[in-house]
Amino acid sequence: MVNPGATCNARRWLSIVGIGEDGVDGLSAHARRLVAQAQLVVGGARHLELAASLISGERLAWPSPLHLAFDQIAARSGQPVVVLASGDPFNFGVGKQLMQRFAVADMLCVPQPSAFSLAAARLGWPLQDVAQVTLHGRALEGIIRHLTPGARILALAWDGSTAAKLAALLTSRRMGRSRLTVLEAIGGAQERVRTAVAAGFDLSGIHPLTTLALEVEAEPDAPVIPLAAGLADDLFDHDGQITKRDVRAVTLSALAPRPGELLWDVGLGSGSVAIEWLLRHGSLRAIGIEARQDRADRALRNALALGTPDLKVALGRAPAVLADLERPDVAFIGGGISEPGVFEAVWSQLKPGGRLVANVISLEGEARLIDLFEKHGGELIRVAVSRVEPVGRMHGWRQAMPVTQWRVSKP
Repeated sequence: MVNPGATCNARRWLSIVGIGEDGVDGLSAHARRLVAQAQLVVGGARHLELAASLISGERLAWPSPLHLAFDQIAARSGQPVVVLASGDPFNFGVGKQLMQRFAVADMLCVPQPSAFSLAAARLGWPLQDVAQVTLHGRALEGIIRHLTPGARILALAWDGSTAAKLAALLTSRRMGRSRLTVLEAIGGAQERVRTAVAAGFDLSGIHPLTTLALEVEAEPDAPVIPLAAGLADDLFDHDGQITKRDVRAVTLSALAPRPGELLWDVGLGSGSVAIEWLLRHGSLRAIGIEARQDRADRALRNALALGTPDLKVALGRAPAVLADLERPDVAFIGGGISEPGVFEAVWSQLKPGGRLVANVISLEGEARLIDLFEKHGGELIRVAVSRVEPVGRMHGWRQAMPVTQWRVSKP
């Protein structure tokens, strides 16, 4: 707990002070002292103006890109420096970037209520029951994974146009009856709260500093992304190069995603495996390796449509394209396991303790997996799926081509 009587010292010389739209009036006495005593105050132009009456030291407005200011901050090590940030600096704020450069022992954070907390308080929404996302500097499609009937979502807007764009997205996905509340400049003199239905959204003159509150109402045929692995194949645009639904569910289970991990999907195709990997948790990352431009483009379109705009694609043929990529925690080889050097390149780059899963349907591919199984161990399984199809006026079982799957962990 922060000692209210403490001030910046040589150990905690870098203070991050959250400030709201009410400016210095909303700051605690402790936060005011930190700002007043700082030899350097860093922040956005708006933040510096809000705190202008307290600042006696040098001012530095954030440059673009943000990290260009970090050297100037580091040069003041041991001197009192304050970084001003909106609300809670560690809730989609600058705190994360600062932590990547400075030690936590150097910093003292004095937060204010976040935009999410303020919006939830205005609406009477229990914050623990609400999805919290940011659309600031990010693709609008990132919200799609959260669009389920009855969901409540709070989203930080990029600018004053975000609300209208979100309303159009909802309408296009047959969720036009959803209620969209626009909370502008919360906590300040310009605060305004307005609500409209997405399909008839007509609000204008929206403040650029806005939090959006969404109550989702979907038509019965609206495309909703379920939580379970194994999305319907027809949710993906593909040319036949797709890991089919039932095998994909087994494959995701074998890949066993854990928060924060990076997947290589070698032979991306439609992107179905990488996309479902990303849908499991917001911290997961994926790089798809694809030799064909048309398939890479198709996979990226699928990623946008299914709410995973962060999918990255490395265009080129393995193994050559793999050398410059970030090392993966997990790898999936959906095609090309028999190509010379592909497995060896993936295996060499896979982190120790990492997991590899490979699927094949050909006898030649199966022979390759058996050889690798004998050398590296792991587990071999065969997945065979049959579906009922018409046989004249009756029905019968038709078996799909069986898939042989190898699962192995790297020592």
